[in-house]
Amino acid sequence: MLEAIRATPRAEFVPAEATGLAYDDVPIPVAHGQVTTQPSLSAVMIGALELDGTEHVLEVGTGLGFQTALLARLAADVVSVERQPDLLDQARRNLERAGFTEVDLRVGDGSCGVPDRAPYDAVLVSAAFPAVPVPLTAQLRIGGRLVQPIGPGGQDEVVLFERRPEGLRRSRMLTFASFVRLHGRYGYP
Repeated sequence: MLEAIRATPRAEFVPAEATGLAYDDVPIPVAHGQVTTQPSLSAVMIGALELDGTEHVLEVGTGLGFQTALLARLAADVVSVERQPDLLDQARRNLERAGFTEVDLRVGDGSCGVPDRAPYDAVLVSAAFPAVPVPLTAQLRIGGRLVQPIGPGGQDEVVLFERRPEGLRRSRMLTFASFVRLHGRYGYP
């Protein structure tokens, strides 16, 4: 995980006016009242997925693409969905400039996942909701892992779940964090 962070120039994934903060371990404001996830928190979340390089991964919340780039370095295949078209356009430019051309980027409702590319070995959600949306569980393979902030947005537990034959099982709480809310059909209005 640390090698992926070292190899990924965060300055290429933040707004131009924030490049001075790119290598600080802080969230950086972007459009629509959102912020980037700070690198140490991305490391905890991605690390919990225990990727070995063979996984098909779904990311909910592309933002400007830094975390997407980390996932692309660590997994075989990444599908990332972002609800804000302008953020996704910028993420696409950022990822292409950094050499990540194989990521499948989608504009859409992240709470619905991306069913046409399912099932996934791992799902990473970068927005908070009190429960895991049903479609995300349904799109996760048996034995797959899912990380999501659980809470109202702003005061959340980042939780690792595992999909079992009988359903999604909470594995462990990773950390406390403050995330934006997950909006969509299976999230907040």
